[in-house]
Amino acid sequence: MAETARHIYDESKVKTLSSLEHIRLRTGMYIGRIGDGSHYDDGCYILLKEVIDNAIDEFIMGYGKEVRISIDGRSVSVRDFGRGIPLGKVVDCVSKINTGAKYNDDVFQFSVGLNGVGTKAVNALSKDFLARSHRGGEFVEAVFKQGKLKAERKGKGNEPDGTFIQFEPDPAIFKEAEFRTEQVEKRLRHYSFLNTGLRLVFNGKTFQSRNGLLDLIMEDLEADESEPIYPPLHYAEKTLEFCFTHSNSRYGETFYSFVNGQYTTDGGTHLSAFREGLLKAVNEYARERFDGDDVRESMVGAVAIRLKDPVFESQTKNKLGNTEIRTELVNRVREELLQFFNRNKEIAQRIIAKVQDTRQLRKELQEVKKLARERAKAISIRIPQLKDCKLHFDKAKDKGKGSMIFLTEGQSAAGSIVSCRDVNTQAIFVLKGKPLNVWDLKRDIVYKNDELYNLMRSLDIEDNTSALRYEKVILATDADVDGLHIRNLLITYFFRFFEQLVHDGHLFVLETPLFRARNKEQTLYCYSEAERDEARKKLGANCEITRFKGLGEISPSEFKQFIGQQMRLSQVEYAPKPETAGILTFYMGKNTPERKDYIMENLVVPVED
Repeated sequence: MAETARHIYDESKVKTLSSLEHIRLRTGMYIGRIGDGSHYDDGCYILLKEVIDNAIDEFIMGYGKEVRISIDGRSVSVRDFGRGIPLGKVVDCVSKINTGAKYNDDVFQFSVGLNGVGTKAVNALSKDFLARSHRGGEFVEAVFKQGKLKAERKGKGNEPDGTFIQFEPDPAIFKEAEFRTEQVEKRLRHYSFLNTGLRLVFNGKTFQSRNGLLDLIMEDLEADESEPIYPPLHYAEKTLEFCFTHSNSRYGETFYSFVNGQYTTDGGTHLSAFREGLLKAVNEYARERFDGDDVRESMVGAVAIRLKDPVFESQTKNKLGNTEIRTELVNRVREELLQFFNRNKEIAQRIIAKVQDTRQLRKELQEVKKLARERAKAISIRIPQLKDCKLHFDKAKDKGKGSMIFLTEGQSAAGSIVSCRDVNTQAIFVLKGKPLNVWDLKRDIVYKNDELYNLMRSLDIEDNTSALRYEKVILATDADVDGLHIRNLLITYFFRFFEQLVHDGHLFVLETPLFRARNKEQTLYCYSEAERDEARKKLGANCEITRFKGLGEISPSEFKQFIGQQMRLSQVEYAPKPETAGILTFYMGKNTPERKDYIMENLVVPVED
């Protein structure tokens, strides 16, 4: 049987893309996620980071103590006062892949941008891009559109040496993405903490640190209103800096890690080596065999290293992969901490006392776990709230993809899902009411509260998430105030005790329609008031609008389509604890009067016609 024309595979089907075409077609390979600007690692911030990284590299090499950043809408400009791009190479350095001075150790020893890609990707992904270099009273300026050179100018002037970059992300790629002040400021604070003495001016606001990572730790503690058990231990020299303390009001561990000024949100070799060196030092000094979890519980810390040849897992540099540095780094951390403990015996004793308390609490928790398991067995072999499915997720064996569990409130909502679910892949866990707010509680509450314990057992995530039984954990609550509250309580539960589940992208929210609009010929389901208004216009004068107050009001025949092929899911996005702790503490903590004041100050009362 002859091949159809569209299925023929010959020389004409093989394409070679230019570097510009490749960046624009495979954007994710260069900047990771595109996003809308709401997340720290969204593409628009990666573009900004790539430009600022070059300015930071100049500062690291001893040139230029100030960087000026201006953002007006989607237009960004960055001016540094370093050496400036060599005038004869301005066009090449911002448009040709694998072109740059960072392959030369004589010029840049501890650079973040070692792939020769950064600024070129910014250029290729920008609607408009301008690069101007000032050196010795002369300048060269190059103007691009979507990575293509449009003009080049030369001249003389009295501007200080340095580089000026101006760009606007291409709306064809970044759609509705916008720069958010809080995300930009967070990145600039990190830069200031890692580059003591550098002055960063953003839209007139200055960021500057004199104490490096110590300032970062103190700011983190203040934001969470946490008191350190002892003054943060701070060590800093040219290629290694770290700082940490313990807090009485924290659960788990909070660590920031950086390589050559880059915030590695997923850690890597440097962070694991620091943790190992810390554990070895504490055990050696105390002559004990503490577990790492006991030592790091309630710890707030940061580690930054400078490395000549960093190997990152991707262009966006979220995780360091250099394994060869591990042994040396572990030993350096261990030796420096042992020296500190011997010089500061009082602080060392506070650390050991804290670790001993944590170990004792863990032993008590083991007893609580044992009692909870025995009680669960005595009540029932099965979990009464769980209506299971036939297929289960097994990541190791690559099985059960597409399996999901709906966490629903009450029997009426569960009834609708039960009667129309796919019994092979869709399970249901029925909540009896509002779950407990666990944000300020310790891990033992999971074993003392039947509902939270049964939920953990249903998902099989007690020890870790590797045994998770469902690929998707879906919050299916009513679209009213109580439903949203239950949703927030469940998100808090997972972020608090099972952070990895959120990190790995398993937690979702089921979007269900708020309205049904119909006439005799057609029925439309609307997920927002805007969709409802559009449906009303489309269906005309005889349109009947029904507001769904709860999932139980939707008939099984209707509900089937909302959990079938057309199901709308919103993934709960993960952010590291340093970013989520402040938000969750404000909204889910014990600061009720403060929240009440916030609500009253921001309450919008609709005006009746």
